[in-house]
Amino acid sequence: QVQLVESGGDSVQAGGSLRLSCVASGYTSGLYGMAWFRQRPGKEREAVAGIGMNSGGSGASYVDSVKGRFTVSRDNAENTVFLDMNSLKPEDTGMYYCAASQDGRWLTLQRRHFTYWGQGTQVTVSS
Repeated sequence: QVQLVESGGDSVQAGGSLRLSCVASGYTSGLYGMAWFRQRPGKEREAVAGIGMNSGGSGASYVDSVKGRFTVSRDNAENTVFLDMNSLKPEDTGMYYCAASQDGRWLTLQRRHFTYWGQGTQVTVSS
């Protein structure tokens, strides 16, 4: 079992920045990748970015809409994954969830490859 706890969500103005954090605990050595998903108002949960863990490598993957604005990184010693979000737009508003995968296919950022989920942290971007 793996437990995930997100933090860092806040209300900011367009153009601002936020850093989200996700602390993983439990059987983290069995993870291949971790990722950030978001659920915007009235929309389905969607992937944002992911990063390899342990045998999953060290690469990162991003969806097109956040490339160049968001950066995913990790602190192995602290079992923490970060999402640095810059140039935020109102359409980035939503609940952001951390997810962890025990599947080598985590790079696809498809929800079905992620087993563990956090409770989410709210990001609100005003114009």
